[in-house]
Amino acid sequence: MTHAFAPDSAPLAGPSSSLTPHADTLRVAVVGGGPAGLMAAEALAAGGAQVDVFDAMPSVGRKFLLAGKGGLNLTHAEPRAAFTRRFGREAERVAAWLEALSPEGLRAWAEGLGIATFVGSSGKVFPAEMKAAPLLRAWLSRLRAAGVRFHQRHRWQPEGFGARSAEGGWTLHFDTPQGRAEHRADAVVLALGGGSWARLGSDGAWVAPLQAAGLPITPLAPSNCGFDIGWSAHLAERFAGTPLKNVRLACDGPDGERFDRLGECVLTATGLEGNLVYAASRLLRERLAQDGQAPLTLDLVPHRSQAELHKALASGQGTRSMANHLKEKAGLSGAPANLLREGLSLEDWNRQSRDPAWLAARIKALPLVAHAARPLDEAISSAGGVQLASLDDGLMVRHQPGLFCAGEMLDWDAPTGGYLLSASMASGRVAGQGVLAWWRSAARGAGAQA
Repeated sequence: MTHAFAPDSAPLAGPSSSLTPHADTLRVAVVGGGPAGLMAAEALAAGGAQVDVFDAMPSVGRKFLLAGKGGLNLTHAEPRAAFTRRFGREAERVAAWLEALSPEGLRAWAEGLGIATFVGSSGKVFPAEMKAAPLLRAWLSRLRAAGVRFHQRHRWQPEGFGARSAEGGWTLHFDTPQGRAEHRADAVVLALGGGSWARLGSDGAWVAPLQAAGLPITPLAPSNCGFDIGWSAHLAERFAGTPLKNVRLACDGPDGERFDRLGECVLTATGLEGNLVYAASRLLRERLAQDGQAPLTLDLVPHRSQAELHKALASGQGTRSMANHLKEKAGLSGAPANLLREGLSLEDWNRQSRDPAWLAARIKALPLVAHAARPLDEAISSAGGVQLASLDDGLMVRHQPGLFCAGEMLDWDAPTGGYLLSASMASGRVAGQGVLAWWRSAARGAGAQA
């Protein structure tokens, strides 16, 4: 999905803002064949542009297809205000993208491709067939019918990027199996993906060249990822891979933002991962960046109050083992019961667990500390990227007229659950429409000067 840069790539230099459109059809190069790039290509083709999509991989949409293996989560059906809040600090900017392609609009778009969708019990929206491949096939067929041309195994090499051709515009160079190729375009949309899942193309290798070219870029960081906590050997060896169902995770971000949600996560050999942890990943990551550690709590029995647990545990252990006592009175066994002993010596556990008030409080708010996020390439997505302040409302780089950016390579963050994909596709439409608006404005300016 992403086009990696060569290590020795040179800084780019864009065309001047006095670019004069030629009389021919607007030519646009879209670099990156993921959802954002494809949506930009669709918007451009609908506006009459000649669009060429370049991708370094043998086929486009590879991460999109992988995401759809277990059921493609296109978007989410929750109310728009709640949907928008999922994007944290960039919620206002992302909300503007969603005006171009709302969650409802995305469902209608899929229907237009012949792909029916439905809302699951959690509010997530899926194709009726629960697969990404039929949607991608229909989409590519429509794009090709609209005249979009695809160039696979074309790895962008940005040396000399921005060199003006005789009629103005951009010159791009690609490494291909047949050797070096050159392509000229009036405008360029970069949809290079983030830094996770490098084997599918999203390797983040574009960061250094664009940074050297003067684009302000926030370092890429793992998002929707697991976190290392550091279990005892006993817990790691016996319970790694065990799901923790119906637990409540709570944590605070560095600015006091609170996360407190019911869900499911998984014990790993080093810590926790899974949907509930992914949803909290932004706050955990920001807390780690500020303090070097990120405290969190797990409520292991969220359907019962602390007072109720206290009363049950105080009824007396009798001759039962602590394991049987926890199972009978609190419904805890296996991994959750063993989690209660983490971070305590055997002596401390034996002493404190006799106190039903202490035990009930620990069950309701088990204190844990995340010490590190898992590596970027293990993450579902990445945060960081081209800073949004450097782009105008049409996602054009302010100091590089004709250069646009879209998708996960931008500095915004979103949880899984349809939010990330939905907003990525919306940003692609905004970038495509932004190119068309910029071109019309440039044409009007050229006409006025004439």
